[in-house]
Amino acid sequence: MAPPTPLAIATQAVNRLVKEESYYHKEQASQEKRIAKLEEDIENKNSDLDSNAEYILKQEKTALDETKAVFAPLKRRIADAVDKLEEQIAISESDGTGSEEELKKAREALESGQKVGEEEKEGDKEEI
Repeated sequence: MAPPTPLAIATQAVNRLVKEESYYHKEQASQEKRIAKLEEDIENKNSDLDSNAEYILKQEKTALDETKAVFAPLKRRIADAVDKLEEQIAISESDGTGSEEELKKAREALESGQKVGEEEKEGDKEEI
Protein backbone atom coordinates (compact mmCIF):
# COMPACT_ATOMS: atom_id res chain seq x y z
CA MET A 1 0.00 0.00 0.00
CA ALA A 2 1.31 3.43 -0.93
CA PRO A 3 2.04 5.88 1.86
CA PRO A 4 -0.58 8.59 2.34
CA THR A 5 -0.02 11.81 0.44
CA PRO A 6 0.55 15.11 2.24
CA LEU A 7 -2.97 16.08 1.11
CA ALA A 8 -4.47 12.97 2.73
CA ILE A 9 -2.51 13.57 5.93
CA ALA A 10 -3.67 17.21 6.13
CA THR A 11 -7.26 16.13 5.43
CA GLN A 12 -7.18 13.51 8.17
CA ALA A 13 -5.68 16.02 10.63
CA VAL A 14 -8.51 18.51 10.07
CA ASN A 15 -11.16 15.77 10.33
CA ARG A 16 -9.65 14.46 13.57
CA LEU A 17 -9.44 17.91 15.17
CA VAL A 18 -13.02 18.81 14.18
CA LYS A 19 -14.22 15.51 15.65
CA GLU A 20 -12.22 16.12 18.82
CA GLU A 21 -13.78 19.57 19.15
CA SER A 22 -17.29 18.15 18.86
CA TYR A 23 -16.49 15.58 21.57
CA TYR A 24 -15.35 18.36 23.90
CA HIS A 25 -18.61 20.23 23.29
CA LYS A 26 -20.57 17.09 24.19
CA GLU A 27 -18.45 16.62 27.31
CA GLN A 28 -19.03 20.25 28.31
CA ALA A 29 -22.80 19.89 27.92
CA SER A 30 -22.75 16.69 29.99
CA GLN A 31 -20.72 18.34 32.75
CA GLU A 32 -23.03 21.36 32.82
CA LYS A 33 -26.06 19.05 33.23
CA ARG A 34 -24.38 17.18 36.10
CA ILE A 35 -23.48 20.46 37.83
CA ALA A 36 -27.01 21.84 37.44
CA LYS A 37 -28.52 18.65 38.85
CA LEU A 38 -26.08 18.59 41.75
CA GLU A 39 -26.72 22.25 42.55
CA GLU A 40 -30.46 21.62 42.44
CA ASP A 41 -30.14 18.59 44.73
CA ILE A 42 -28.01 20.57 47.20
CA GLU A 43 -30.45 23.47 47.16
CA ASN A 44 -33.42 21.15 47.76
CA LYS A 45 -31.47 19.11 50.32
CA ASN A 46 -32.25 15.90 48.47
CA SER A 47 -32.08 12.86 50.75
CA ASP A 48 -30.13 10.88 48.13
CA LEU A 49 -27.18 13.26 48.40
CA ASP A 50 -23.76 12.05 49.32
CA SER A 51 -22.35 13.59 52.49
CA ASN A 52 -19.58 15.29 50.47
CA ALA A 53 -21.83 16.74 47.75
CA GLU A 54 -20.26 20.18 48.08
CA TYR A 55 -16.84 18.70 47.39
CA ILE A 56 -18.18 16.75 44.40
CA LEU A 57 -19.76 19.95 43.07
CA LYS A 58 -16.43 21.75 43.39
CA GLN A 59 -14.67 18.91 41.54
CA GLU A 60 -17.27 18.94 38.76
CA LYS A 61 -16.85 22.70 38.34
CA THR A 62 -13.08 22.27 38.17
CA ALA A 63 -13.49 19.60 35.49
CA LEU A 64 -15.81 21.91 33.54
CA ASP A 65 -13.25 24.73 33.73
CA GLU A 66 -10.56 22.37 32.45
CA THR A 67 -12.78 21.32 29.56
CA LYS A 68 -13.47 24.96 28.66
CA ALA A 69 -9.73 25.69 28.76
CA VAL A 70 -9.16 23.13 26.00
CA PHE A 71 -11.13 25.10 23.40
CA ALA A 72 -8.75 28.03 22.75
CA PRO A 73 -5.66 25.91 21.95
CA LEU A 74 -7.81 23.43 20.04
CA LYS A 75 -9.26 26.23 17.88
CA ARG A 76 -5.72 27.40 17.10
CA ARG A 77 -4.70 23.86 16.14
CA ILE A 78 -7.77 23.59 13.89
CA ALA A 79 -6.98 26.95 12.25
CA ASP A 80 -3.37 25.85 11.65
CA ALA A 81 -4.53 22.53 10.20
CA VAL A 82 -7.03 24.33 7.95
CA ASP A 83 -4.27 26.63 6.69
CA LYS A 84 -2.03 23.66 5.97
CA LEU A 85 -4.87 21.85 4.20
CA GLU A 86 -5.55 24.91 2.03
CA GLU A 87 -1.88 24.91 1.04
CA GLN A 88 -1.94 21.19 0.25
CA ILE A 89 -5.09 21.57 -1.86
CA ALA A 90 -3.46 24.40 -3.82
CA ILE A 91 -0.27 22.36 -4.33
CA SER A 92 -2.20 19.26 -5.40
CA GLU A 93 -4.34 21.24 -7.83
CA SER A 94 -1.37 23.08 -9.34
CA ASP A 95 0.82 20.04 -9.91
CA GLY A 96 -2.02 17.54 -10.46
CA THR A 97 -0.83 15.08 -7.82
CA GLY A 98 -4.14 14.68 -5.97
CA SER A 99 -6.89 12.42 -7.23
CA GLU A 100 -10.39 13.86 -7.63
CA GLU A 101 -11.65 11.76 -4.73
CA GLU A 102 -8.81 12.92 -2.49
CA LEU A 103 -9.42 16.56 -3.44
CA LYS A 104 -13.15 16.18 -2.79
CA LYS A 105 -12.49 14.78 0.70
CA ALA A 106 -9.99 17.56 1.34
CA ARG A 107 -12.49 20.25 0.35
CA GLU A 108 -15.15 18.70 2.60
CA ALA A 109 -12.70 18.62 5.52
CA LEU A 110 -11.69 22.20 4.74
CA GLU A 111 -15.32 23.29 4.82
CA SER A 112 -15.98 21.58 8.17
CA GLY A 113 -12.81 23.07 9.64
CA GLN A 114 -13.78 26.53 8.47
CA LYS A 115 -17.27 26.14 9.98
CA VAL A 116 -15.70 25.42 13.36
CA GLY A 117 -13.62 28.58 13.00
CA GLU A 118 -16.69 30.64 12.06
CA GLU A 119 -18.68 29.28 15.01
CA GLU A 120 -15.85 30.32 17.33
CA LYS A 121 -15.84 33.86 15.95
CA GLU A 122 -19.63 34.10 16.42
CA GLY A 123 -19.27 32.77 19.98
CA ASP A 124 -16.64 35.42 20.73
CA LYS A 125 -19.00 38.17 19.56
CA GLU A 126 -21.81 36.87 21.80
CA GLU A 127 -19.54 36.88 24.88
CA ILE A 128 -18.60 40.54 24.41
